[in-house]
Amino acid sequence: MFAIVESQPLVPNLYRMVVEAPPVAAQVKPGQFVIVQAVEFGERIPLSVADWDAEAGTLTLIFMEVGKTTSALAAKKRGDALPTVVGPLGNPTVIEPFGSVVCVAGCYGIGSILPVARALKAAGNRVTVAIEGRSAYLLYGREALRGHCDTLIEITRDGSRGFKGHIGRLPEILREKGVTADRFIVNGCTFLMRRASQVFEPAGVPVIVSLNPIMIDGTGMCGVCRLTYDGKMKFACVDGPDFDGRLVDWEEFLKRRKQYVDEELIPVHHTGHTRCY
Repeated sequence: MFAIVESQPLVPNLYRMVVEAPPVAAQVKPGQFVIVQAVEFGERIPLSVADWDAEAGTLTLIFMEVGKTTSALAAKKRGDALPTVVGPLGNPTVIEPFGSVVCVAGCYGIGSILPVARALKAAGNRVTVAIEGRSAYLLYGREALRGHCDTLIEITRDGSRGFKGHIGRLPEILREKGVTADRFIVNGCTFLMRRASQVFEPAGVPVIVSLNPIMIDGTGMCGVCRLTYDGKMKFACVDGPDFDGRLVDWEEFLKRRKQYVDEELIPVHHTGHTRCY
């Protein structure tokens, strides 16, 4: 069992959990993920690692409550435990001195972009981080991100903080600030990653997205996380999770991502769960 050290809501429907997992914390690198279970014999779900402390042996996970398993995770308290934390899984994000890197994040991706930005900055890159959300109250972790980037850009759809708009405005904002990009890295929901891949494609540089399909074992054996990439079949768990978004078949990916939406929502609705916003 993996003891929960901290468990708390960050913003509506988004939670931060710190769990003891010394073998994973000793090896994990930016961009990797773990497979967790909220209850024994329950569903196995992938969660990106938002941070870690190798000395303390802890991992920080940030997740959105969207269905039965994430609801069970959200109900966990300090002192509880998880039966399964498997990892680190997937390939680490490639960290090199690229030059100028723009990291884009929204929702739970704001948490998982932190170790990536930190490593890129340590490698000598000029790092710009852009975070987006519907409103200011959904943006979190700003101070931590400021400590690991040259420029922090905030975008809200209602204009309550930073620039008003959506990810589609970011190329214009970058031009205003005189920021060029040798690489984009995007973490967050499927819509954000797909839209960013379209918006940044004209720049002619890689748009690296961290894909989050349905997974079971996370080791390439089940094939559930397959996707079409550059016309070829790939498994997100062992070939990714990072891919160049310009080459992803997004229509297929979205259909597979939504395959079990009804099955996820039925248990939540029938248990009288009321924390969803």
